[in-house]
Amino acid sequence: MTGLTEDVLEIAAARPRDPALRWRGADISYAELADLVRRAHQDLAGHPGEGPVAVVAPKSPEVVAFVLACVLARRAVLLPSPDLGRTALAELVHRAGCEHIVTATAAATASGLELRETGAPARPSGDVRFLLTTSGSTGAPKIVPLTAGSTDRFMRWAVGMFGIGPGVHVLNYAPLNFDLCLLDVWATLRAGGRVALVEAEHAVDPGHLVGLLEDDPHVVQAVPMFFRVVAEAVRSSGRRFPGVRHVVLTGDHTPRPLRAELPAVFPGARFHNVYGCTETNDSFVHSFDGHEADTHEVLPLGRPLPGVRTRIMTDEGELTGAGTGELWVATPFQTRGYLHEDGARFTTEPDGTTYFRSGDLVSRGADGELRLVGRTDFQVKVRGVRVSIEDVERVISEHPQVAEVGVVAVPDPQAGRRLHAVVRRRSDRLTGLGLRQHCAQRLVRAAIPAVIQVVDGPLPHTSTGKVDRKLIRKELLAGGS
Repeated sequence: MTGLTEDVLEIAAARPRDPALRWRGADISYAELADLVRRAHQDLAGHPGEGPVAVVAPKSPEVVAFVLACVLARRAVLLPSPDLGRTALAELVHRAGCEHIVTATAAATASGLELRETGAPARPSGDVRFLLTTSGSTGAPKIVPLTAGSTDRFMRWAVGMFGIGPGVHVLNYAPLNFDLCLLDVWATLRAGGRVALVEAEHAVDPGHLVGLLEDDPHVVQAVPMFFRVVAEAVRSSGRRFPGVRHVVLTGDHTPRPLRAELPAVFPGARFHNVYGCTETNDSFVHSFDGHEADTHEVLPLGRPLPGVRTRIMTDEGELTGAGTGELWVATPFQTRGYLHEDGARFTTEPDGTTYFRSGDLVSRGADGELRLVGRTDFQVKVRGVRVSIEDVERVISEHPQVAEVGVVAVPDPQAGRRLHAVVRRRSDRLTGLGLRQHCAQRLVRAAIPAVIQVVDGPLPHTSTGKVDRKLIRKELLAGGS
């Protein structure tokens, strides 16, 4: 393979009429995308530099082209979360050494984008292609530099795994700052496929999402929120999307009741549960047919991707048999370490292998299968008993009348901490009492939420589609709960 953008431009020269992007109901050809890239490259040439460029404008064909132009110019691209406030964004841009920033503008420009200087100290990009960020759920977002080599290796795997190439249509649900885009945007364009871009303002619009699925994408990769919205939208109509060949579940645990609905919605699909971290990219994949969709309460992590090495570590050392511990991962696709941060979560072994300490707790059964248990940083003590917040959420989400759930720990004068669950129900039949009985049959007493708040409206979400526990906790504390 040559460079990412060079490959896209070669496709434009060889097959100029092939569709590259689907945007607002119309196709944009590879020739048209190449023209947008060249214009953006000219804009960059008028703002010379060696440092990264921050791209914070909403997803659009012009923004995709600008990212490709930055890659062509060998300038790394910082893709921050759209949820960041102005002060946090400015600090992130400074830490990354971004000389320039691209934002949306109300001015009458051809691209709708504005490129300007930031005043940040310039740092050469080197071989770094993308600068992604962690969620910041446990502090300030960390910057994750991904090199051209690591992303190239991942793209080769993704293209082969899902059969992406000319004539293959891939739905892109995630925002550009999410590492899922390495598969459903950049690998797809590099292989000559077509990417259908979902606008952020339509991320939970059932009619819009169903309309995109009726356009017959072949590969659909998304977080559980997408599949929940679609399943609810087609439940009564019975609409089906038989053209989808691959459904990729990622980003979070997909509850069993939701999984059970998906084979009817996508009757021609092979299903894949993918596990990975921003720091390592995808590490495991568990592929299964529709009849297996609800056979597991928690899906296995599956097989390691080619070249992936793993360890399960406990306080006593490496776990070799059955048990639970923290997952350490080394992949061919991973970052070398956080930008300008200490490398405490990266451990290099004597043989030169660098493992990333994921912070994810996994259990290994007697059969050798691995399953995700929760996060080390979401373990809290309630009345002296260690409880996994994610485990509590998983149990609640297994109730057939639960649409989504967020559990947070809040201060309590007697217990130190107590759990508060906010649950969106599917119907009026669900009550807090019924949920408490459901939990009592499946959880130890300390793990049963002290408060179960049942609501009808959607819960707040992060830009990547996960329930926003930070915002829920903030609102609860502000309200004195």
